[in-house]
Amino acid sequence: MSKTKNIGNYRYRILALLMFATTINYFDRSIIGVLAPTLEKLFHWTNTDYAYITISFKVAYAIGMLSMGGIIDRLGTKKGYILSIGTWSVFGMLHALVRPGWSIIGFVVARFGLGLGESGNFPAAIKTTAEWFPKKDRAFATGLFNAATSLGAIAAPFVVGWIVHEDGKNWQIPFLITGVLSAVWVYLWHKMYKKPEKHPKVSKEELDYINSDSEIENEDKLPWTAVASKRQTWAFAVAKITDAVWWFYLFWGAKFLADTFGVNIHDIALPMFVIYILADGGSILGGYLSGVFIKRGWSINKARKSTLAICAVIILPVALVATTKNEWLAVFLIGLGAAGHQAWSANIFTLVSDVFPKKATASVVGIGGMVGALAGIVADFALGSVLDEAGNNGYFWAFLIAGFCYLIILGIVHLLMPKMTPLDENLVLKK
Repeated sequence: MSKTKNIGNYRYRILALLMFATTINYFDRSIIGVLAPTLEKLFHWTNTDYAYITISFKVAYAIGMLSMGGIIDRLGTKKGYILSIGTWSVFGMLHALVRPGWSIIGFVVARFGLGLGESGNFPAAIKTTAEWFPKKDRAFATGLFNAATSLGAIAAPFVVGWIVHEDGKNWQIPFLITGVLSAVWVYLWHKMYKKPEKHPKVSKEELDYINSDSEIENEDKLPWTAVASKRQTWAFAVAKITDAVWWFYLFWGAKFLADTFGVNIHDIALPMFVIYILADGGSILGGYLSGVFIKRGWSINKARKSTLAICAVIILPVALVATTKNEWLAVFLIGLGAAGHQAWSANIFTLVSDVFPKKATASVVGIGGMVGALAGIVADFALGSVLDEAGNNGYFWAFLIAGFCYLIILGIVHLLMPKMTPLDENLVLKK
């Protein structure tokens, strides 16, 4: 640890900016889930109407993931990230202009633009982590900025509960707050970010540490088709199907608690705080655990997959949520599932930089994010329809799938990528 301190720590300033951006990202996208029970009454939405609004975000997210990853790999992290956060901030604020006469189409358009912009966050953040951290530290670094998703999700119910009245008055204000935060972030990012090898504040010792287990890559651009043809890409994409579970917690969690236990807009903050604090702990510990295994001499393949297996087992009890009659037991079980998911997420993101060259990471993350968004679309459409037809019984199947899918998906990932052999800068298996 002392050696790490002596060589310089500018990389952690960059990591702090990734955490800041991801907090804004999740605060922005979480507002709709917290406000859903209130907006549902204010605008007379059905569950299917709400599903269409959340689906529009995910359709755009899928399209954006497929394109943003490649755009960021071509523009570079600095310009690509600014493009992403600028787009989502504008459309986030546009939510406040929606009026009752066209509430569904208005929210559909605003959510679509938000999803398009927000799709760039994780490709840019994972690429930045690959540029600024050695492989042995990437899961922990990823766990830290990934934990910021929960910070944003925690902030949303507190801000909404503080500003918005139970009858819906002031519902527009939370959507405007992120515009100010994003402007601050863009200024700091533009001022502080350069690649480590070109940054005047990075010492030679810190640069050597960053590149200690990586190889220098050429600047040749990789075609998207070359990345898409690799089994390793689709192993990551299959692992990202679990995004549908995370979005279920994010967009439907407050509705589940309102529909099942009568939790209102002013009481939702504490349950959401518990859920996402647990999720934060899972994100950080999950990234830390695989790093500990690697430092003990385990192969990257064994360390990452063992950690993923532990996560999948921890998540299993969430299948019981819809059968409990106790609100706080339900909250704890959802929090446990969220913690396991975030630990899982920190490690599957790191799979990309473990296997792929840095110049391909954003494209691979984009393809995986697209698959996750498509899974979320199918889940939203099915859940909205089932809830309108069968009432709250529909939540039983949602939580059952959420509990058991991780073990099945891990098995598929292992079949597609049994050894996690790294690819060189031309996407050829290293010998």
